[in-house]
Amino acid sequence: MVGERRRVGVVLAEAEGLRAAAGAVVADHRGAVEQVRVAYVGVRDRLVREELGAIPVARLRDVTEGRLRVGALEAAGLGTVRQVVEASGYTLRLIPGVGAQTAAQALAAAGQIARAVEQTVAVRLDVERRDAMSSALVVALQRLVAAGPEARRARETAERVLAEVEPLVAAAGPARGVLRGLFAGRERRAQAQAAVESLAEALVGFGAREVPVLFAQASVDLLRPPLDPVEAWTDFELRSADYYGVLGGIVEEAGVELAAAEGFLPEDLSDRVRAEPLDDAHCRVSLRGYQAFGARFALAQRRVIIGDEMGLGKTVQAIAVLAHLRARGSTHFLVVCPASVLINWIREVESRSTLRAFRVHGPEREAALAEWLRDGGVAVVTFDGLRRLEASEVAESAAVGMVVVDEAHFVKNRAAQRSRAVAAWAERVERVLFLTGTPMENRVEEFRTLVEYLQPALVPLVRQGSAAAGPAAFRKAVAPAYLRRNQQDVLTELPEVVHVDEWEEFSPADLAAYRSAVAAGNFPAMRRAGYADPADSAKLKRLLEIVREAADGGLKVVVFSFFRDVLAAVQTALDQRAFGPIDGSLESARRQDVVDGFSAAPGHAVLLCQIQAGGVGLNIQAASVVILCEPQVKPTLEEQAVARSRRMGQVRRVRVHRLLAADSVDQRVLDLLRAKGRLFDEYARRSEVAESTPEAVDVSEQSLAALIVEEEQLRLAAAEG
Repeated sequence: MVGERRRVGVVLAEAEGLRAAAGAVVADHRGAVEQVRVAYVGVRDRLVREELGAIPVARLRDVTEGRLRVGALEAAGLGTVRQVVEASGYTLRLIPGVGAQTAAQALAAAGQIARAVEQTVAVRLDVERRDAMSSALVVALQRLVAAGPEARRARETAERVLAEVEPLVAAAGPARGVLRGLFAGRERRAQAQAAVESLAEALVGFGAREVPVLFAQASVDLLRPPLDPVEAWTDFELRSADYYGVLGGIVEEAGVELAAAEGFLPEDLSDRVRAEPLDDAHCRVSLRGYQAFGARFALAQRRVIIGDEMGLGKTVQAIAVLAHLRARGSTHFLVVCPASVLINWIREVESRSTLRAFRVHGPEREAALAEWLRDGGVAVVTFDGLRRLEASEVAESAAVGMVVVDEAHFVKNRAAQRSRAVAAWAERVERVLFLTGTPMENRVEEFRTLVEYLQPALVPLVRQGSAAAGPAAFRKAVAPAYLRRNQQDVLTELPEVVHVDEWEEFSPADLAAYRSAVAAGNFPAMRRAGYADPADSAKLKRLLEIVREAADGGLKVVVFSFFRDVLAAVQTALDQRAFGPIDGSLESARRQDVVDGFSAAPGHAVLLCQIQAGGVGLNIQAASVVILCEPQVKPTLEEQAVARSRRMGQVRRVRVHRLLAADSVDQRVLDLLRAKGRLFDEYARRSEVAESTPEAVDVSEQSLAALIVEEEQLRLAAAEG
């Protein structure tokens, strides 16, 4: 009897401890979220006031269909809607010619405009406007970004704990002692004993999921002291997408039209997709609303194409789908992609999820394949490598839960060997996801080919001329298999410049040139070794892919390199379809003429610039895609080059692609510059002296070169040893 009472006491004590921990997590998370909401409202209201301050008071006539006469308001100095909103009825009635009815109408009309602006204004965190309100929002968001998705999952688990444990703790009260049991009566005692047993089972279940550890870590993360605003802004610059992802999960994303964010799908299909569950237990990133919808679309429809415009996170959406399937029991997944983005896929899978990625390519291909088959995870293979990966052989060892095909327009020719390999896998696997940034509306025959791999029954619906009715009508017709969103529709806060690091691997010839340059201690040769063999250069192949995608969208491209011979290789690869190059040999008076010709060219065009010559003093705002052939030793060189496009008159957001070779001088340059990044940011971006004399804070090229050469010589020597 004594032993039983002791057991009951232990169970109740553990249950109350878990309940207290769960309550603390819920409260801590709610407090962190509330700080974000308060800060967000402050920034949003400021933006609303600013926008209302730019709307003339005459617009009040439009709202009242001309019934309101605003002459008296204008004569009294009330020239904007904001001034009317901030005025009281009494203040307005003091204006000659404004009676009670006019004052009431003016306030009602101004309020209607204010509400419309509030619903559409997009809160954008501008690193160049670090006022107190914006800083408060960044600091509040940083706490949740640093805590990661685990904090949200901890809160959700805590809510389940409270819902399950609290009623049982209350029901188990009579079992706490002899006297309480005597006064409770037989029925209550039986109920109490049953509640104790249910609590014991619940504690075993929660304990098995290591819930107490999850709660403890979440509380520690959510109660960390807030960062200094300078540190928070620096972190925001490094991973702004994560900040906006968290913000989008807390507040409704204003300015984003639901139909556009959902790719203009039919309402019944949209409803079904929204209802599709999405388990993010294996995700390490917070998804934007449109990204979560894209992942749900792939899950609900099973065999689809996500054709979002470049920069919207198609890779992240695919990883979210794989993470969901892993949470539901699938273990093996396959990603097929061009060799140029293979490394990016490996990095993204392992940084954005708990899934392990296997590089089934190169000399370690067989070992990686064997490990993937044994342990599960994501096998990443090139199109050529897929031809050697027999679906039937893999099927004997593992069931593949999904095949993801990146740059799916590469298989538009069904007669090609890589297309036949993809088709064989698509026939064997239940779930298939194609990714492509190429707008299918303009390539109906290509689209028919891709749909035939996935949903052949849709092919008769896709005819020549299907896109004539416009993109919205086209997407609705092919909705069961195709989802596309554009940046301007879903990323209302997108900054003017988006940086993308493109990691590639040296080709054998480039690697040989690199090793030779390292052995000779030739730093410039090391930096341009990625273009030593233009016919087989991984960097050059990726550059051409970016240019082709820009051409598909009618975008202009500017290509920067420090080296003239690199630009010559690019020009040859482009078949002379480029303006320039602008380099040191071209006199200054001629440089702007070349840029003017580039700007005046209709639609897509490419301009080649030596970064020292083209990065300063020119207006290249026609370009919205910037390609940096190699990282620059002086950060200001890159910034000044990008600033040539980011100028008044630029109507498109600028995307900057920096081409990098893994395990090379590029990695060493970035590592060393990032180590000094915060100091550089705090000084170079804020100091008037630094802006007028950028070389004051640039890292010495000579000392950096010597350090990198020495490190690379030691690294390669160790690898060979």
